[in-house]
Amino acid sequence: MHHERIAILDYGSQYTRLITRRLRELGAFGLVYPPGATAEEIGGGDLRGVILSGGPNSVLEDGAPGIDPKIFELGVPVLGICYGQQLMARDFGGELHRSTQREYGKATIRCQGQDSVLFAGMAGEQVVWMSHGDHVEKAPEGYAVTASTSTVPVAAMENRSLRRYGIQFHPEVTHSVNGSALLLNFLEHCGMALDWNAGHFIEEKVRQIRTQVGSGRVVLGLSGGVDSSVAALLLHRAIGKQLTCVFVDHGLMRKNEMKQVQAYFAPFDLRVVCVDASDEFLDKLEGVTDPETKRKLIGSTFIDVFDREAKKIAADFLGQGTTYPDVIESSGIGGAVLVKSHHNVGGLPERMKLKLVEPLRELFKDEVRKAGLALGLPEDMNQRHPFPGPGLAVRLPGAITRERVRILQEADAIFLEELKTSGWYAKTSQAFAVLLPVQTVGIMGDERTFEFMCALRAVTSEDFMTADWARLPHELLDRIAQRIVREVKGINRVVFDITSKPPATIEYE
Repeated sequence: MHHERIAILDYGSQYTRLITRRLRELGAFGLVYPPGATAEEIGGGDLRGVILSGGPNSVLEDGAPGIDPKIFELGVPVLGICYGQQLMARDFGGELHRSTQREYGKATIRCQGQDSVLFAGMAGEQVVWMSHGDHVEKAPEGYAVTASTSTVPVAAMENRSLRRYGIQFHPEVTHSVNGSALLLNFLEHCGMALDWNAGHFIEEKVRQIRTQVGSGRVVLGLSGGVDSSVAALLLHRAIGKQLTCVFVDHGLMRKNEMKQVQAYFAPFDLRVVCVDASDEFLDKLEGVTDPETKRKLIGSTFIDVFDREAKKIAADFLGQGTTYPDVIESSGIGGAVLVKSHHNVGGLPERMKLKLVEPLRELFKDEVRKAGLALGLPEDMNQRHPFPGPGLAVRLPGAITRERVRILQEADAIFLEELKTSGWYAKTSQAFAVLLPVQTVGIMGDERTFEFMCALRAVTSEDFMTADWARLPHELLDRIAQRIVREVKGINRVVFDITSKPPATIEYE
């Protein structure tokens, strides 16, 4: 049996992702569909309710995205948020007020009618988050008005017999004080069991993978990062020896990375092929300074190496650790998906003529980590910071040489080791050393030295769209700098980067 689901029709609101998140926090599985989705596409025995998201358009414009009227006949409750409410009002004969300016920000609504489904357990005034141009002036026939504001006569409306509900504000945004309570009321009204969690997800995924793959073979690029590791364990649980993981060492990994990854996966009986292709990569990159050229060379060489290995395995499917934000960011929901996946593996499926299997497509990052723990991924592996596909290449501005890679690996290893022992690794989202192509004068013993400068970067971030520099204690920075200068031949100066994103990016190239 497929897990119960709520279908969310995405009309383009910046908050659609948040609706999915809130539902999952409440224990309900929500999936986003494009606005043109038909009743046939979203229907099914597992459908419990439909939410129509907000959106930037006006429902009164020509060509404004509409809705398949049959969706209202699926026999499940429908909740329209902002644009979704206006769509319902328009299609069922309410009156809309066309506005020239948008109302944006906090507003106070007055709840009316004690027997409201959405406002059950809430009384009087509520602070909510508004973001809309038009509004509903008069509810369609058969709809009770359950909330209003001084400027919006129909801030909420309900037709209980048809189980259709509309609200003119965003309950998914934290500024809406009782937003989660309202969504919970709706979910309970849909008869949801509210038991969606990582365990459920894994059982269901295992069934889906077995159906999709059958007796086929899957090859997966394992990077040692959280996404690819959890994808590997999930595929392994579903199809066992039909999965082969390929770990490509391009010579720009962190110190001893290949050994660590092998040690992590040893207990799982996974089939992992480790390819040391460092010479192939570093020969091509020797002396290359242009960041874009570095990326392209690494991307194309990676595809060559991976393709060679996959041919030996004679795989039918390519496994990828694509996650929900990748899918949404490339905004390919329902359409063509261009995922920014590890090592820009973008070109692989076309070139290798393989079908994709992406077991984590519906999960957010924190859900991937929960699934990882449930699958037995070791805690320190599960909490690993993200590591870029091109590896240390993006942390080596200037010419790539074997010597500079080695110096950076040593400095980076000291930085991470000190962060872990001090407990700061877990408090930061990403941390690493960068080797700058700047040589400065120093003194070692009685001699003047002329060596490289190393920058340390440590940031905290929720979603990596924005990031703030981590306020590491001075004693810790002092210890790290002393160790790097003392132990790493080639570095005589250490600086700490205190720029946030924006304006700076997290990586250096």
